[in-house]
Amino acid sequence: MKKILDLLWEEMGQAFEAAGYDPALGKVTVSNRPDLCEYQCNGAMAGAKQYHKAPLVIARDVAEKLEGSRIFKEVCAVAPGFLNLKLEEEYLLEVVATMASEPKFGLEAQEHPKKIMIDYGGANVAKPLHVGHIRSAVIGESVKRICRYAGHEVIGDVHLGDWGLQMGLVITGLQERQPELVYFDENFQGEYPSEAPFTISELEEIYPASSARSKEDPEYKARAMEATFKLQNGVRGYRALWDHIMSVSIADLKKNYGSLNVEFDLWKGESDVQKLIPEMVAYMKEGGYAYISEGALVVDVKEETDTKEIPPCMILKSDGASLYNTTDLATIMERMRLYQPDEIIYVVDKRQELYFEQVFRCARKTKLVKPETQLKFLGFGTMNGNDGKPFKTRDGGVMRLENLIRETQEEMYRKIREGREMSEEEARNVAGLVAVSALKYGDLSNQASKDYIFDIDRFTSFEGDTGPYILYTIVRIKSILTKYGERQKAESGSVEGLAFAKPENEAEKALMMELIQFNTVMCAAAEEKAPHRVCAYIYDLANAFNRFYHETKILKEEDPKKQEGYIALLILVRDVLETCIDVLGFSAPEKM
Repeated sequence: MKKILDLLWEEMGQAFEAAGYDPALGKVTVSNRPDLCEYQCNGAMAGAKQYHKAPLVIARDVAEKLEGSRIFKEVCAVAPGFLNLKLEEEYLLEVVATMASEPKFGLEAQEHPKKIMIDYGGANVAKPLHVGHIRSAVIGESVKRICRYAGHEVIGDVHLGDWGLQMGLVITGLQERQPELVYFDENFQGEYPSEAPFTISELEEIYPASSARSKEDPEYKARAMEATFKLQNGVRGYRALWDHIMSVSIADLKKNYGSLNVEFDLWKGESDVQKLIPEMVAYMKEGGYAYISEGALVVDVKEETDTKEIPPCMILKSDGASLYNTTDLATIMERMRLYQPDEIIYVVDKRQELYFEQVFRCARKTKLVKPETQLKFLGFGTMNGNDGKPFKTRDGGVMRLENLIRETQEEMYRKIREGREMSEEEARNVAGLVAVSALKYGDLSNQASKDYIFDIDRFTSFEGDTGPYILYTIVRIKSILTKYGERQKAESGSVEGLAFAKPENEAEKALMMELIQFNTVMCAAAEEKAPHRVCAYIYDLANAFNRFYHETKILKEEDPKKQEGYIALLILVRDVLETCIDVLGFSAPEKM
């Protein structure tokens, strides 16, 4: 099913052609003056110079050709040359009914589906997730789901930080606490214990303490660097400890990401590509791409068109150590070998844009990717507190992500318990679902690149542009459908085969008009990697439904055919809203 604007453009283009003008002038857009019309066409304005005619003359010629159109109920040519359009209700009914009968509500299939990889985790092992991790996870998960829904093959990769000095710091900190562990006995030849000698809580204490000490104690930092060296060179005990650190950390990360409905297809980390680095370095040297500058191995990535200085991309430091650049380039190399993606998207803090520009240019210059492979930087802004600065706890520290989720759940639980008859268990379950909607919608409704203020009172409100408001709308629809279904099942045993009816009032037509934008919105969201477009759409759709609900006696309607049309419409609205919140990464309860 074509997008509604394309269908209208076809009709308008045929009218322009019939009137003797270029059909390309028939582009139709949603009206920016909804008080005057539903859609508009400005092609007569664009064609005036081409045809040496007044725009209004062209508009009138075209309007004349649209008399009796089965698509447009009204076509008005107005000065200085606009065409104001209103849809015929019968045609609107036809589009809505077709939308309801087709897979994915008639979303156009991809002519050339892509294989897309999304890098949207970036968490470091042995450290808890904090609020700074929420945007990458929430945006990346939604982009993954949107692109999959649009018909692309999408692979999500967590890309863990699991190989640098932090690992040496953790191992050294553990040795300080438990020097008797067999992992530190160089003469030990047996099997290492299968259970980790620490819990996630202990692990999360060790790293910050060890990191702080290394900044004040040069001898301690040297020991941590030696531990890192031993790990990276395969010392048995250190590798066994690393396996434990990974196992305990990943289990905790999966739990915390899971609480936000965030899932990864790949749990790869920097460690996975270490074996590729020597090969990649040799390739870059032999190909003449890399050279020594002040002892370091670098690749020039500046271009003649640059208006600002773009530093070389460093591959190895002067002491031969690798960097984030090295690991990221080796990861691109591995991804191309294993998956051959058409596009790789990095969902990262926008302040890293220059870094990724260097990496992308280096990957292209050294031919690690094909010329047609897209490397996309999807930079996001910061989540700020009410003071406009990056979000902190009350005592000024960085809040753990699980604490933010728990606080949001508690606030939702308090609001749900107010004036609602619900058991403790049910209230807790509902609060969990609604809290995820509050956090995710609060983030995703903003354009990714923009900073936003985290306001728990506003985000958890059941009114306004919020996740709970969207869920409340869905639950309201479910409640109406349940009541209708119970009545109908008692009478006929089924509610299947409901027929849509032509809209008979402005609110009903407005609701249908919002529904038929679905195809356009989902295509744009997938193309632009823009979840905020889906948020804006479902807010408008929810508003249109609630207006219809307040102006229409749905369950008290006496005409069964008319009521049947209302119910068919509600089912479609519910299904579209639930599809949209699913691609945003949250779901609705049965009642609230």
